Parts: sequence; structure tokens; C-alpha cells
Amino acid sequence: KKRNLVDSMSSAKRARTTKSATESKEPTAQVHSCLVDRPPIRPLDLGWVKAARVNSASVNRRAGEIGTRRTVKKDWQAAWELRAITCIDLTTLSGDDTPGNVQRLCAKAMNPVRADVLTALGCSSLDIKCGAVCVYPSRVCDAVTALKGSGIPVASVATGFPAGQITHAHKLAEIRQCVADGAMEIDIVIPRTHALTGNWEALYQEVVDFREACGPAHMKTILATGELPTFTLVYQCSLVCMMAGADFIKTSTGKEPTNATLAVSLVMCRAIREYYQRTGAKVGFKPAGGIRTAKDACSYLSLMREELGVEWQKNHLFRIGASGLLTDIERQLSHAATGDYAAAQYFAMC
Repeated sequence: KKRNLVDSMSSAKRARTTKSATESKEPTAQVHSCLVDRPPIRPLDLGWVKAARVNSASVNRRAGEIGTRRTVKKDWQAAWELRAITCIDLTTLSGDDTPGNVQRLCAKAMNPVRADVLTALGCSSLDIKCGAVCVYPSRVCDAVTALKGSGIPVASVATGFPAGQITHAHKLAEIRQCVADGAMEIDIVIPRTHALTGNWEALYQEVVDFREACGPAHMKTILATGELPTFTLVYQCSLVCMMAGADFIKTSTGKEPTNATLAVSLVMCRAIREYYQRTGAKVGFKPAGGIRTAKDACSYLSLMREELGVEWQKNHLFRIGASGLLTDIERQLSHAATGDYAAAQYFAMC
């Protein structure tokens, strides 16, 4: 059962253990790839969408259980933290982004943990890398150049991120330009106006247009849940976006007053589960914004396992949008390797 919990990260043992990573039965590193079988675009089922109801009290109670329980410890904790790294979309979305900032971020994505820490954990043979690097459209070319040959995809926000308040034609042009520049994943924002007014047909058609503009690039659909007032509305938006062909549904832009929470993530995961049960299509999930500690990351991995299953703990179906999370995970891994906590300045900055 424990081996299933950590899958290919089961070799994350300390150097003192008698079994090395190369001797493990499951030593394979994470594959940094997008979904193989993409969810198809399906007809909009308004009856299904309008019938959706969410019990807020039950959601908050269940989310509270996940967020307050004691998480995995010792070697299993290190294994889960390594898994979390492979699911991070390492992100820089600042007004002062430069080619140099992006190059440093990409270097960190390719080497997210110090070599001496990996050696002490017995994991030096594992190809530990971040799931993707996420940037603004103007920085896609910089990221593609910096990551060339690494196998790490470049993700770009688009469609007038974060507000989405530009014309539909400009949104489509921005997506196409990002794909032409080499982005393999596109994080689009939905027009919240359609969701807030219940105009599901318009929301569906706009997301379908985005999916078609993405072409071979995989589409993560940002719901901006901090601007959606009810869990029921979050659930309905999730269903509509999945019907429109979203490869992932994502909680937030990271720019809203309230970003990813376990409660809203639970609602979206239940929507993914129902959609999979009814259609057979696997849609990924990406929480983003406010996830800053290794414990937070492990809580989300636990949510994925309990609500969706082991496959949703891997980076082709689960990502974490974060900029500051990696440093805390690296500190925790250093503690697992040495028994001491190192200050943040002892780890390379992104």
C-alpha cells in the first residue's frame, strides 16, 4: 500500500538505508509530459450543469479534515516532497520580469534540489525536475531557449491574464502567438462575466474557441474562483470548461484576493471525478496561489489521492502553480537528509 502512495518516488531513501535508489523495483523518474489522451470537446449539457448543487457545510467540513490531519512523515514525507517538485509549474508573472529572471527560473526548474541533498537521500539517479515553467507571453521565447533539450515544457498565461478583459479576437491571437513561440501549455482565463450571469452557452463557446486556438498545446482553464461567490458556481464552471475540452481546470490566477483553498479544490476535484465517471475523460487539476509550504503541497497530494486516485498525483494530471513553494520543500528535504534545517539563503534562488 505504501509503495502505491509514492510510486516511482519509493527510492527516496536516506543514504544510510541498505537499499539504494538503483536497486528499487520502481526507480523510474517522472516523465515531464502533457496528457497523452486529451479530453475531447463534448456537447454542452445544460441539464447537467443547471442541476449541479454543492453543500457548502459538507465541503468545509471535509476540507478541514484534510488540512488539519497529520501528514506523511520521515522517508515517505521526503518521497511525497520529491513528487510535489515534479508537479510544480515554477512561475514568474511579475511586471519586472526580464530575460535574466526567466533564465534563472529555468535553471532552477532543471535543478530544483541541491545535488548533495539528493545524494544524501539516495535519489541522485532520479531525474527530478519541475513540471513546467510558467511565464507571460512576452517571455515565452526566453523560456523556450533556456529549457531547450531539458524536456520541461514552457507554459504561458494568455487571453488577457489575469482579468481577461480584452476582446475575443485578441485573446485568440495571443494564444496562437504563444504556441508559435514554442509554448506547450497555455493557461487561459475564463470570462467571469459569463459565469456570474449564468450565460453558460457563451462561456462554453469561448472556451471551445480557446481550445481550438491552442492546437497541439494543452490548455489549463483558470476559473478565478476567488471571484466566483458560491461553490455551486465553481462546480458549474468546472463542468462547462471540461465539456469545452479543457485539459486541466485551475483554481486561480494568483492575483485574486483569495486564491487556491482546499475547500474550492475539493469542489473542483469532485467535478472532475463526476465528469470522469460519466464520460471516461481524465481532466487534470491545478491549484495556484498561496501554496507556499511543503505541508501545503502534501495536503494537496493527499486530496488528489483520496478524491481522484493515485494517477492524479502525477504531473500529467496534477500541477501546482507556485513561485515560493520550492524553497520550503528544499529546506524540508535538507532536513530529511541531514537532520538540521538550513536557512533559506543556503538554497539557490529562482
